[in-house]
Amino acid sequence: MRRLSLTSAAVAAAGLLTLSACGGDPLENDDAAGGDASEPGAVTIGSADFPESQLIANIYSLALQDAGIEVSENFNIGSREVYIEAVQDGSIDLVPDYAGALMMHLDAESEATETEDVLAALQELLPERGLAGLDAAEAQNRNVLAVTQETAEEYELETFSDLEPHAEELVLGGPPEWIDRHNGVVGLQDVYGLEFQDFQVLDAGGPLTLTAVTSGQIDVANLFSTDPQVEENELVVLEDDQSLFAAENILPILSEGAATEEVAEALDAVSAELSTDDLMTMNQRATDGENIRGIAEDWLSENGLR
Repeated sequence: MRRLSLTSAAVAAAGLLTLSACGGDPLENDDAAGGDASEPGAVTIGSADFPESQLIANIYSLALQDAGIEVSENFNIGSREVYIEAVQDGSIDLVPDYAGALMMHLDAESEATETEDVLAALQELLPERGLAGLDAAEAQNRNVLAVTQETAEEYELETFSDLEPHAEELVLGGPPEWIDRHNGVVGLQDVYGLEFQDFQVLDAGGPLTLTAVTSGQIDVANLFSTDPQVEENELVVLEDDQSLFAAENILPILSEGAATEEVAEALDAVSAELSTDDLMTMNQRATDGENIRGIAEDWLSENGLR
């Protein structure tokens, strides 16, 4: 599977990739979470406030340092609404993101769902905001809706569309930003006509959401496709049969000034190797309590990048 770059020449020569939009429960990164103050001349790397984003940010940080680039870390910033603004205002220079969710953040009217189309849309959207995107990885982590096996059997649920006759009896749970996102409550209403009995504000696919759905506090949970706990808890992932959630390849997003040749070379090498299976394996290790920095170091070594 070939990579698709977001540099000016790349989309025309497109090859398909898989994309990602991530989640998990916050785990402390002993070495870097929370970040350091920005140092003059350093590339400041940020992350969202969930472990997979912090993990990828650690991989980026180590890869850049190994390439001789000075790095400052400011991880665990918050949601996309916060960290993209931080890149735009210069608070940070670089953050890992998920292509489909980022596209919808920049253009809520976009209808692209397939990888090639999503990346092409980003190529148009990013420069308008003073942003740049490097190569996207094969690795993908999509939003999913998951229910218990009991709920799936009771309401005969296999797809998002199957929820429509029963939504008014069911409680949906997810992160607070889902209230206003098209790839959230708004899109579920517009695309599928889903009017749930209630929306419970929880976390971004983390332990609150997982506990809420397994305990029966909510009926339908927003979780993430690379979360090993979905399978461990025997949850049923519903099919997004009308493609509300776009492809979600992971890619580095930078301020245009930070997208130097040296930075691009180091991070493109990471994207060339990072797979969805890798994410699932690393997320399992993080769930088991391993240190995120150590997981990142291991992945780089195993893939010949250290």
